[in-house]
Amino acid sequence: MTKLSPSVQRRWFVTGASRGLGHAIATLAIARGDKVCLVARHPDIAAVAAALGPDAIGVQADVSKAEDLATACAAVADRWGGIDVLVNNAGLHRGGKVDVLDVADWEQSLATNLSGPMHAVRAALPHMSGGGSIVNIGAVVGFRGFAGDSCYGASKAGLAGLTQILATELAARQIRVNLVVPGFVMTDMTAGVSERARDAIVAKVPLRRMGKPEEIADVCWWVAGSTYMTGSVVMTDGGLMCNL
Repeated sequence: MTKLSPSVQRRWFVTGASRGLGHAIATLAIARGDKVCLVARHPDIAAVAAALGPDAIGVQADVSKAEDLATACAAVADRWGGIDVLVNNAGLHRGGKVDVLDVADWEQSLATNLSGPMHAVRAALPHMSGGGSIVNIGAVVGFRGFAGDSCYGASKAGLAGLTQILATELAARQIRVNLVVPGFVMTDMTAGVSERARDAIVAKVPLRRMGKPEEIADVCWWVAGSTYMTGSVVMTDGGLMCNL
């Protein structure tokens, strides 16, 4: 099996890349000399990608639909010859305590946050070779209980488990699979949190501040290139997990 040389320009496939963490990951990869396919449901994703330069392309796709991802991965492979790094970042957050939770929110959360990464892996694998890397984006709530977060927490806990299984299964192909777990980061997803709730969460973070998307992106870059790491959980949360 052909292995990727560290000096080769890598080809990234990043889901949920129209904004927030996904966009930060794509931006960093482009800045460091790689090619990136930005994937999102947003209809303007092609324009978002074009703004990053000639080494970026944008593909509109819904990660909850296996056929969308299969088409997107095939298009990237046709254009660039393959995929070296898959980042499963697309996420959907829906809240509500279990007795009032909308079943549709539960199903949509699992479809996006758990089934989505599985669809992406299955779509990308035919186009990945030895030395490839899969980076899944988890969440602290996937490891600790927060009332009202059953949808998001269950889906992210499932993703943590899926990461372990895939790391074992794909090791024979020399494809690494790891989980990066951001803490409380400044994104559109957290923008709706009230000031009171935000302050309460930050008070539990030993570094006493929210994270920046660029800080998480830097860790994802490092994880994607770490050649002897697979099945690892990389907490990038300012110490939040230590204090819960």
